[in-house]
Amino acid sequence: MTGISAADVKALRDATGAGMMDAKRALVEVDGDFDAATQLLREKGLAKAATRSDRQNVEGAVSIATGDGRAALVHLKCETDFSAKSEQFLSLVSEMAEAVLAGGEPAVEDLTPRLDDLRLAVKENVELGEVRLLEASGDVTLDTYLHLQDGRGVNGVIVEGMGVDQETLHQVALHIAFAKPAVLNRDDVDPDRVATERAALLEITKAEGKPEQAWDKIVEGRLTGWFREMVLLEQGLHGDKVKVADSLNGGTIVGFTQAYLGA
Repeated sequence: MTGISAADVKALRDATGAGMMDAKRALVEVDGDFDAATQLLREKGLAKAATRSDRQNVEGAVSIATGDGRAALVHLKCETDFSAKSEQFLSLVSEMAEAVLAGGEPAVEDLTPRLDDLRLAVKENVELGEVRLLEASGDVTLDTYLHLQDGRGVNGVIVEGMGVDQETLHQVALHIAFAKPAVLNRDDVDPDRVATERAALLEITKAEGKPEQAWDKIVEGRLTGWFREMVLLEQGLHGDKVKVADSLNGGTIVGFTQAYLGA
């Protein structure tokens, strides 16, 4: 068997981030072949990483890349803010956004080896969240907003508008960032979810002793308030009384995407 020196072990540790004994065992197992030992450690590390997939990963970073009428958003999740703020993590999420901007959403898969290496380095449940590319076309324009905190993006928005001036569209992007609507229109809400909420509101109304002839009106009023919590166009812009839909000066919001930590 080839002699394994302390320098060999240190070089492998530096290259892979593995522990001293793991590096030594890998070199012994492959008879001192540095490349084979590196691959062995990588395979074992990825196997361990798979066992972390059920661990909560509410930290991470969001990156947005823009250019030529396109905007790309990528959300990369992890377990701790320490890892999320690292240069390796932030560099990767930024490169992913640029890759999506240049090559479309599937282009993020080209960086899978880098993602695997990051999992090995931080030893956390690191996974991709939202990956989206939106493109302006015809009368559709885009606006973006990325809220930064401690040097990383923590809340990103891309919004599409038609017939909406850029300043108003940007105000809508800001609103989305902090109001966090779930859908654009009321029709986008799952009908089963609406039916369940309506039934629950009816039972609440009955329990309050409201007159039976007023039940339907009360329930519909409360359901409208429920919709306002999640439907962008029904929310008051920046919390004001004027709805987003009524603040567009005759234009429309075509769509939006958002990613934020904890989502």
